[in-house]
Amino acid sequence: MPVDRRVRWERMAFDRARLNAWQSERLTELLRLILPANSFYAAKFADHLSGDAATWADATTWGIEQLTRLPLTTKSELVAGGDFAANLTWSPDRYVRFHRTSGTHGRPLAVLDTADDWDWWCDSWQYVLDQADCESGQRAMMAFSFGPFIGFWSAFDAATRRGMLVAPGGGLSTSARLGLIQSFRPHVLFCTPTYAQHLASQARAESLDPRALGVKKIIVAGEPGGSVPTIRSEIEQAWGAELVDHAGATEIGPWGFGDRAGKGIYVNEAEFIAEVIDRDSLEPVNDGELGELVLTSLGRVGAPVIRYRTGDMVRRRQRGPEACQFAWLEGGVLGRADDMMIVRGVNVFPASLESIIRSVAGIDEYRIIAFKRGAMDALRIEFESCDAPASDRVASELAHRLEVRVGLRVDVSVLPAGSLPRSDGKSKRFVDQRLS
Repeated sequence: MPVDRRVRWERMAFDRARLNAWQSERLTELLRLILPANSFYAAKFADHLSGDAATWADATTWGIEQLTRLPLTTKSELVAGGDFAANLTWSPDRYVRFHRTSGTHGRPLAVLDTADDWDWWCDSWQYVLDQADCESGQRAMMAFSFGPFIGFWSAFDAATRRGMLVAPGGGLSTSARLGLIQSFRPHVLFCTPTYAQHLASQARAESLDPRALGVKKIIVAGEPGGSVPTIRSEIEQAWGAELVDHAGATEIGPWGFGDRAGKGIYVNEAEFIAEVIDRDSLEPVNDGELGELVLTSLGRVGAPVIRYRTGDMVRRRQRGPEACQFAWLEGGVLGRADDMMIVRGVNVFPASLESIIRSVAGIDEYRIIAFKRGAMDALRIEFESCDAPASDRVASELAHRLEVRVGLRVDVSVLPAGSLPRSDGKSKRFVDQRLS
């Protein structure tokens, strides 16, 4: 059974000193459990700490100061493990769950979980369900493919453990999923931000009002849209429902949940240690400065990640006397380190462009294309218009807003309706042609 909700609330209210003590206890126990059995980390730490791995793991009380003495972990290191992620603590016969990353940012990574690890996944997800006020007896609909990508697999099990009645939507077309939502009338809908928009659009095409389908909460993940005000507002207005953002990754775990105002994401510091570093110097950045998020999972013994470079660019800020004292990331995940471009001296993330695109009425689907113009990075935005006769006006308005808000002149063009792909998973709206 999940940890009691009152216990989760108490942990969220820990002051920094108490939270640091909690994390230190968890980190110390984790290292004692995984070393020296985890050959990946035993070898990785050997050059940074004196003596036998098991000896110093047992003899040391680990806090953030000791943690930062350890080297960073990268995805390329985990992928180098061969058939499965390199950071497995035990042989594959000890594991019961197989999942694989989407491969959006490189070669797919196969990650395994033990039964205890999966319990930890589901317990960590309970913080997200708390934010959505999910209760036993409510109905939930999972609108994703249920393939090897982690998707909402852990959310499904977490919701059932809470006592919710959960309908899987894998293998169904968008129209069939709408039919299931119409008959099942779920209180909570789980999907990506893109797919929430697409479902609403398809509903209207079938003369259905999304607001009349009974959905009161929408939990989104997989893309940064849940903490982008324009995208969030569009989804909430379309469905007449409250949106709750979530952040996680196959190799890390379900590490974040959105605040109720939709202005950012909390890192679940009861289960993860968060650092924000400069992507070049690897030194910590000041509060409010843009940096790369580094996470250490505290409860995943079978496949731990310690000081893992997520590639997510964030701004951590101190908040006032909020009920939750966990680290808060303003605007959620602002972009990917490997997606950042410098266009005529301006740092640009696709996520920031998406926010502007969604602020223009009349745009349906779109994509952002990065390409080379001579030796310089350049951008082009292609979109489908909801209002074909007004498409030229929409294109002009979008180009104007991009120039005003980003300071760049961007090529904008209109495509025929239905020419861009739709997906219930991570939508590939950013196409990088700079190396092609």
